[in-house]
Amino acid sequence: MTAPLGLGHIEARHPARRGAKSPMQTLRIKTPSSDGTSEGAGRVRRGPGRDLSPLLAGASTAICAVGALLALTDSDSPLRAPCTLFFLLTAPAVAIGAALRGLNPVGRALSALAGAVVLNMLVAQGMLAVHRWSVRGGVIAVASLSLLLLLLVLTRGKSRSRKRTQDGTTQAKVV
Repeated sequence: MTAPLGLGHIEARHPARRGAKSPMQTLRIKTPSSDGTSEGAGRVRRGPGRDLSPLLAGASTAICAVGALLALTDSDSPLRAPCTLFFLLTAPAVAIGAALRGLNPVGRALSALAGAVVLNMLVAQGMLAVHRWSVRGGVIAVASLSLLLLLLVLTRGKSRSRKRTQDGTTQAKVV
């Protein structure tokens, strides 16, 4: 095998030999618009209906409350099963998601949902093991465990913030 002596016909005329970038390497430069901002550069849309996060959080809280209420009152409503299931998955998932603040949002949501399923299964197994299975008891157990976990996360966060401020003031006095 011998090495090629010169460049082939195509390689000799390639624009990259003269320093040109290939189309895959070019960057799109955003031109400034007439108002001084660049086109499509992360505009923040303000006004009503732009940020739906608080609305969705309020709606899911209302659905959870309705689900727990329908399950505890033993209602015959057709909404009882879906709303109670939503409560049984959302209440522990919110508590676990609050504890997992360091993860990215997708990983946090998946871990919280998996933890909620595990918590529900553990409650069901515990109730079946002691022969005390009831819908009301399950809803109360899941709600109390979720509330306990959420309170632990909130008190841990408050104690950490107090410790940081106390450490910050003592360091400022020493220096």
